[in-house]
Amino acid sequence: MKNLELARIFNDIADMLEIKEDRFRVQAYRRAARAMEALTEDVAEVAARDRLMDISGIGKGLAEKIIEYLKTGQMKYYDELRASLPRGVLTLMQVPEIGPKTALLLHEKLGIESIDDLEKACKEGRVRTLPRMGARTEENIVKGIELIRRTRERLPLGAVLPHAREILERLGHLKAVQQASTAGSIRRMRETIGDIDVLVTSTDPEAVMETFTTLPAVQRVLSKGTTRSSVVLDVGIQADVRVVEPEAFGAALQYFTGSKEHNIKVRERAVRRGLKINEYGVFRIEDDARVAGRTEEDVYRAIALPWIPPEIREDQGEVELAERGKLPRLIKREDIRGDLHVHTRWSDGADSAEEMVKAAKARGYEYVAITDHSQGLKFAGGVTIEDLREHAQVARRLGDRHGIAVLMGCEVDILPDGSLDYPDDVLEELDVVVASVHSRFRMGAAEMTRRIIRAMESPHVDIIGHMTGRLLGSRDPYAVEIEALLEAAARIGTVIEINATPERLDIKDTYARMARERGVKLAINTDAHSRHQLRYTEFGVGTARRGWVEPGDVINALPVKKLEAFLDER
Repeated sequence: MKNLELARIFNDIADMLEIKEDRFRVQAYRRAARAMEALTEDVAEVAARDRLMDISGIGKGLAEKIIEYLKTGQMKYYDELRASLPRGVLTLMQVPEIGPKTALLLHEKLGIESIDDLEKACKEGRVRTLPRMGARTEENIVKGIELIRRTRERLPLGAVLPHAREILERLGHLKAVQQASTAGSIRRMRETIGDIDVLVTSTDPEAVMETFTTLPAVQRVLSKGTTRSSVVLDVGIQADVRVVEPEAFGAALQYFTGSKEHNIKVRERAVRRGLKINEYGVFRIEDDARVAGRTEEDVYRAIALPWIPPEIREDQGEVELAERGKLPRLIKREDIRGDLHVHTRWSDGADSAEEMVKAAKARGYEYVAITDHSQGLKFAGGVTIEDLREHAQVARRLGDRHGIAVLMGCEVDILPDGSLDYPDDVLEELDVVVASVHSRFRMGAAEMTRRIIRAMESPHVDIIGHMTGRLLGSRDPYAVEIEALLEAAARIGTVIEINATPERLDIKDTYARMARERGVKLAINTDAHSRHQLRYTEFGVGTARRGWVEPGDVINALPVKKLEAFLDER
């Protein structure tokens, strides 16, 4: 699938157009990038049906560019824009602290062309000599460079999972393949992924490896054998496929899923029972006879344990709880009955409120909350008070029309002093209020903590959205005292969001577990900005499962009447 490649190209084009101050086209290409990121189908298949312009945000000109790229692997307009900019400017824009105009300024005034040059200039104090820059700017740029280097070897789960699934789908279509599964950190739904591991059983391993190593996404073949092959995909991540015997599939799946710490605990338990476990099976030590290995359930049963869900195989007490029959009943995608944080064209969403409501209904949801941005967030199309009240009437009519409860809400901005971007008399009219920080990320931890707790103390705030503000691979969490926030949420009764947008996954799994241990209720929301992004729920559920979250911990696992009663009581 070329969806993510096209999203990257369109974002690059928007960045370059910012330098050229072409604001109208910047917005058009940003919308196109979001559309490509959210598209659930292979864009090539949509193009083959001549339906590209059915995608919200894609007009005739953009459709032609997509077709050109799909046919030739190049986009003339993109290449021309790149050629028109000085060398190194696009590279500098990869640093989180540097926008397009700053990158151009650094190049023109200091001759900087690479990230290494930039780091050196910051450490020598040369960047602070430029207009509107200072020592703090240099410090933040260095932190941004460190973030890039720290995350370069791992990609966000949301960027990798579609590629893993494409591999599974292509191999699964082979008649000779009987079983196929991902393994490793991607099966454990870790927020970032170092490589893709896939296991299969097959009567024709050579056909499996030929198909795998010739997939369109393969950039380079590292090795090719009859039982294992490794490639580098065009997104820059390594993928490995192993063919194993059917009687060892479960053992291999358990072994290669990990984590290392969990597997050590499992093997130690096996040894105490006179057994050994490896990727080939479970064997008696005394005579090396295989006693299990065909399924994971058999492997765990051999050491007197129930099957343990992959997401919690991190040696954080799961083996001991399994031994006592006390494993949590982890939440599933099917438990989610609605989404309480979505955006529409009324602010910065790509789709209309009606399209979002219809998409929620199509997913089998009982309810959806429209939560567009509040008035002060001008860059995100913040909604005025007058428009908000008008939208509320439209939203409720949509619910009646489509047979789904439509809750009218907002994502209200938490201002620097902790006050809210709408007055109380407006907030009290809404069904649900999500409060989030969108500015002044560099506050000290104590100040930021006071800011968010003050917002929690508003009687109208139901949910705190994306509580730490991180963007995986591009922005670290802001400084904040997590335990103090969770203690306040428990005391006040505020719900904390698990934001399922793949580049956020905020709060992360360890904080989700801390929240449930303190009795804090959670909401798994997508923060969807298009109807296609409602599918992001699976990423939030994965994070919740890693945090040992059960259905009873999540308010949008409640049926609509109980949810409404919960919100009314709040």
